[in-house]
Amino acid sequence: MLLVLRRAAALPRLRGLGGPPARRLSGAARRHGEKGLDEESLLRPLYMDVQATTPLDPRVLDSMLPYLMHSYGNPHSRTHAYGWESESAMERARQQVASLIGADPREIIFTSGATESNNLAIKGVARFYKSRKKHIITTQTEHKCVLDSCRYLEAEGFRVTYLPVKENGLIDLKELEDALQPDTSLVSIMTVNNEIGVKQPIRDIGQICSSRKVFFHTDAAQAVGKIPMDVNDMKIDVMSISGHKIYGPKGVGAIYIRRRPRVRLEPLQSGGGQERGMRSGTVPTPLAVGLGAACEVSQQEMEYDYKRISVLADRLVSKIMTEIPDVVLNGDPEHRYPGCINLSFAYVEGESLLMALKDVALSSGSACTSASLEPSYVLRAIGTDEDLAHSSIRFGIGRFTTEEEIDYTVQKCIQHVKRLREMSPLWEMVQDGIDLKNIKWTQH
Repeated sequence: MLLVLRRAAALPRLRGLGGPPARRLSGAARRHGEKGLDEESLLRPLYMDVQATTPLDPRVLDSMLPYLMHSYGNPHSRTHAYGWESESAMERARQQVASLIGADPREIIFTSGATESNNLAIKGVARFYKSRKKHIITTQTEHKCVLDSCRYLEAEGFRVTYLPVKENGLIDLKELEDALQPDTSLVSIMTVNNEIGVKQPIRDIGQICSSRKVFFHTDAAQAVGKIPMDVNDMKIDVMSISGHKIYGPKGVGAIYIRRRPRVRLEPLQSGGGQERGMRSGTVPTPLAVGLGAACEVSQQEMEYDYKRISVLADRLVSKIMTEIPDVVLNGDPEHRYPGCINLSFAYVEGESLLMALKDVALSSGSACTSASLEPSYVLRAIGTDEDLAHSSIRFGIGRFTTEEEIDYTVQKCIQHVKRLREMSPLWEMVQDGIDLKNIKWTQH
């Protein structure tokens, strides 16, 4: 039972910080003094869903606190010390974000998150160049906010090409080249997929777009701070960044917009002209500071985190696949970010498995589409059949995940998959040697 705790001991082996904070009790526990309450009811599930969001790194919180308390000036107030102080902190955060991706601080614009950044990138670039260019290229496996932005533009008269992906989740570069047209203004392809962890060949895509004088945007919310990203080396023109995916605060993100050669875009909102007129509205200093600190910490910890997460990911996948037959790793096994593991358990309903694994926080796909009962469109795009797509679970491994949590998750997963399969008539038929694909099912 101890393994079920989301222990603060798992909160990092952070350099220079003291011991873990005391375990929080629920409101019921405080009212009853824990008397008569079962300890299990007070414990929270361990967390394995870091693609949805990450916990706030304590070092990030420390950097934010002064600007939540006494340094509360508006960073756009130019007539007194409170404003100067906040502006200085905001510009330092801008420098920290830029440093992580090899950009100039003047190319960083603060937003409310990657969804806003994606909307601004796609709609903003498309609308600015619409008099000469009316074509956009993206892929079928992009985040929902990218796909919806493209559909919105289609309603405005733009043409959008949705590139298919191969069975491993990667695009075919030849298909991208063939899809480019004289009036293509933008190519938008995410760096690391949020559901299956596949890492696209961003440098090659950037080279193709640059040679054809087409702007290249990438949604790097799942990549920045986790793998090395250099906007100049990769020839990225516009990039979306999210704070809460890199152990920073929710409600803040950034968009990188290249200055040379200059990328022009049409702002989505009007107002006071903050952020060089591209994103009006008061920049929330505490959140911007948190994003900057998260980027700085990620830059310091990236190599260590990547190696450690890779070891934990190998441990999880190898143990599960050794003990359970008919398990499929979705996406390319090599070109991927190791902390995002999507497994399909044949002959098991994914939602039933999630309910059985109630003491582990997992998901069956993107948090933005988890309310839908439809199988993941990402899995369908890589050719996964509907039954297998319904049996998929995403395991997210992050900076604070421990080896004990991996082992506990594996143990429970093996236990419940075997139990659910024993209850499945399909599994029984497979064990009897019946080929389910040759059965003609009828409805009554």
